[in-house]
Amino acid sequence: MACLAWHDKKSSDASFKKFFPLIKKNSTDERNYVKKAINWALRQIGKRNRSLNIEAIRIAKEIQKINSKAAKWIAADAIRELESKAVKERIAAR
Repeated sequence: MACLAWHDKKSSDASFKKFFPLIKKNSTDERNYVKKAINWALRQIGKRNRSLNIEAIRIAKEIQKINSKAAKWIAADAIRELESKAVKERIAAR
């Protein structure tokens, strides 16, 4: 998911929005590589454009409410990056 979000410049937003339920569902997986992959995918999708950024932040805030250490880590890290000044400026420049 993350590599696709990074490299596939032609896919529509809908192609990436379909990953959000899968990301949310697997956000409670405590395995280190799984939670890192879920976090990476959420962040990369959210950095594609303004629309996906808003949606990724919304999903991250939903994940934040899940009672799971992995989910809280994923959400906090994604929100921190997706709401950062650097990401906002990069998206606005496109």
